Amino acid sequence: MKDTIDEAVRVSGSAKNEKCGSKQSESRKDNTQVFRLGELFCGPGGIAWGALHSHSQDGRLSVKHVWANDYDQDTCITYQQNICPDEKGSVICEDVRALDFGVLKKISEIDALAFGFPCNDYSLVGQRKGLEGTFGPLYTYGVQALKLFRPQWFVAENVTGIKSSGSGKTFRKILAEMEGAGYRVTPHLYKFEQYGVPQSRHRVIIVGIRDDIQDVVYRVPSPKPYEKIDVSCQNAIENPPIPADVANNEKTAQSAKVIRRLQHILPGQNAFNADLPDDLKLNISGATLSQIYRRLDPAKPAYTVTGSGGGGTHMYHWKEDRALTNRERARLQTFPDEYVFSGSKESVRKQIGMAVPPKGVQIIIEAVLNSFAHIPYLYVEQNIHFNPVLLD
Repeated sequence: MKDTIDEAVRVSGSAKNEKCGSKQSESRKDNTQVFRLGELFCGPGGIAWGALHSHSQDGRLSVKHVWANDYDQDTCITYQQNICPDEKGSVICEDVRALDFGVLKKISEIDALAFGFPCNDYSLVGQRKGLEGTFGPLYTYGVQALKLFRPQWFVAENVTGIKSSGSGKTFRKILAEMEGAGYRVTPHLYKFEQYGVPQSRHRVIIVGIRDDIQDVVYRVPSPKPYEKIDVSCQNAIENPPIPADVANNEKTAQSAKVIRRLQHILPGQNAFNADLPDDLKLNISGATLSQIYRRLDPAKPAYTVTGSGGGGTHMYHWKEDRALTNRERARLQTFPDEYVFSGSKESVRKQIGMAVPPKGVQIIIEAVLNSFAHIPYLYVEQNIHFNPVLLD
């Protein structure tokens, strides 16, 4: 797809932008603007880290955290310690279905909303219950927040399987409800390895701009500026070397049988395409999950980091006969080494696997900020097109 400069954001002046910003976001005399960010399903802070490290190209526009919500205690502690250590009370640890949005309003109004709504019922791996599952309908709380808070923009995230859930009708319904809340939406399937992330992680990101802000047009940022970045997993894990005293770097004790099995698996192979002795083969009929005892290929981006770990679904080192440590997994997700995750090793593994890559999010949010600042940037056309007529 041809890269181009977004002519729609070349508009000089920012009368509409200042009008919206003066009442909501923190506009200052030096013409800077800080968008107050609220988050639902915040996870350990991947989106927040990306947002808080984002700035428009001219440095005028930025983002700050004001409140967040998640239901998992360890996850909330991780978020508090790394994102808002001086404002821990701004993280409400509660099931969103029991959450009083009035409590969030008392903390702060918001200008931006992020919600990586749970993917369990949309994942290609699983029962794919969609809107009939426990987690599928939870996106509605994001839509509810849009209607209540009326932020200027939002970012929502989910797995690729959401596109095909319910033969596509589920995704069209979700997009239609976001539009119905008063937003122009731009859904796109991002391949994060194309944006400098050392992992083949493909996710649907939906960016919405409030529909009364007519002079702001968001475009999907082009991956071209990142095409020369070394996204090999070996480079991510070894350069620079992981400090000896870093947190979350405990190794998993492997059984003698697992070690023997790994010794027969070459880089990039798994338990089903490796040449294993009979006593080391897995007695699983019809297994198709290629991540089972799969070693990384050191010259390529990692396969998708997940929260799984049992049954051989840990990620495995390309050379050493062991699973990756949580810190190595965090590097593949682009979390900095000083980002400390709270909880047991299993809890940390899940947090890292469910997170959005911070540096990938940063690229998307900086594109949003540049759009509001009317600064042109390289973009590509969105690869998901929404036709509400198909809902009928």
